[in-house]
Amino acid sequence: MTSLVCTLQDHRDDVNWCAFSAKLLATCSGDKTLRIYDANDFSELGFSPLSGHGYGVHCCCFSACGQFLASCSTDASTVVWSMVTGEIEGILEHPGRSPVRICALSPDSVHLVSGAADGTLALWDFPSRQLRRTGGVTETTVVACSFSPCSQVFMTGSTYGDLRLWDLDMNQLVAEKNAHDLGVSCCAFAPGIVSGGQVVQFQLASCGQDSLLKIWAINKLSSGACKMQPLHTLTGQSAPVLSCAYSSDGQLLVSGSVDKSVTIYNAKNGALLYTLNQHERYVTACSFSPTSRLLATGSMDKTVNIWKLVDGCSEHSGKTLPEEPAQASNEGEEKKETCPTRRTSAGRSKMLVGDWSEDDVSRWLAEEGLGGLVEQFKANDIDGTELLGLTRETLASELHIESVGLRNKLLRKVEELKSDLVCSGTPDEFLCPITRELMRDPVIAADGYSYEREAIQSWINTKNRSSPMTNLPLLTTLLTPNHTLKMAIGRWKTSQ
Repeated sequence: MTSLVCTLQDHRDDVNWCAFSAKLLATCSGDKTLRIYDANDFSELGFSPLSGHGYGVHCCCFSACGQFLASCSTDASTVVWSMVTGEIEGILEHPGRSPVRICALSPDSVHLVSGAADGTLALWDFPSRQLRRTGGVTETTVVACSFSPCSQVFMTGSTYGDLRLWDLDMNQLVAEKNAHDLGVSCCAFAPGIVSGGQVVQFQLASCGQDSLLKIWAINKLSSGACKMQPLHTLTGQSAPVLSCAYSSDGQLLVSGSVDKSVTIYNAKNGALLYTLNQHERYVTACSFSPTSRLLATGSMDKTVNIWKLVDGCSEHSGKTLPEEPAQASNEGEEKKETCPTRRTSAGRSKMLVGDWSEDDVSRWLAEEGLGGLVEQFKANDIDGTELLGLTRETLASELHIESVGLRNKLLRKVEELKSDLVCSGTPDEFLCPITRELMRDPVIAADGYSYEREAIQSWINTKNRSSPMTNLPLLTTLLTPNHTLKMAIGRWKTSQ
């Protein structure tokens, strides 16, 4: 039997990944934040959300002991966070400054791999945060990565549809070039190792745009050679499969799909056990708890569902769990609102943050318990526009806010303002795809998408002229003003 325990509704954009440690659940999103929950009652920790990435966060993973969390982003970095304090422990800048789409920690937490939009791979020594080796495949995007249970090899998958096995010297051991038509979306090693005679065998699950979930056997021979062969092809979903994960005992395999479903299989024989239909949009993430029969699934509907799988569920076959109302995170409490009411005075409630005056910013600081910063903000002429553009660096170097905790609190409050903008009914086409903020000077780039001029110019200067939306090279850096969109935004602002 499988039942819905609770639904977490804190993110303000697509949920891209979720990961369990023994005690915590981490989720990350296109809203540029990570959120950390207690895995016992799914209450959010005091230092959550984590705000340190400049763009959407694609993936996150815990170290073996759960002391650290790594996350990667379109901002071309992998950030290491302390799960004791919520502070940043290190920032790993990807070689070439290409957007990082995937990161994976080895089970022994000695190595971390990051894969990027330009096909490059970076192998890091995790304890020292030092870059050890680079490699990869050109003209593709690495979107999937998983370490073997022995921590000595890792598999990557790309938008070209290939699966490639690498050792720690970045030597390519196996290349399955047509693993998934139209592209791989995720891969995951099973936790167990089968050893017998001259062969060590691993199992791997992979999924892709061909709407298939596949289980592979990877045999490592005593000679050092590796062979890869398919064991099962699972067809339980009717649209591209975006995520997959094994349970900690290797008995179950879960996948999430564009058809909005979550499927749970017997990992040994590929039998379909359950189909869960609760999410309203694409299911982009799934993760089993390593210590309990819990499953987390994340979606483009901005929610994370927590499911409980009772013992004996493998005895059933093909059962579909009927849709049921999402429950609140804690029994007896009302469910959180999807879009929290802004805590602003009546005079500012209808104004966009970017239009706030310096006095509006001062009043907002006082309302949020940050009144001690009012004089510093006034001295630096911080209005609504400057408020939305604040970073860790400007808070420290220009506003001279020495307390790390105070800087983090302020940035969290600013992110809440930006999130309120997204969930307040602002048309999505008015928001810059890079910053997710209302555009003031929209321009059209060579990829055909409209961006805030300053954001796309900064992107082009630091990201090797790749498109933020397609990851393909921009044929020209010419930016054309989008006067029609600018007028539409102006009319919408007036109506607000």
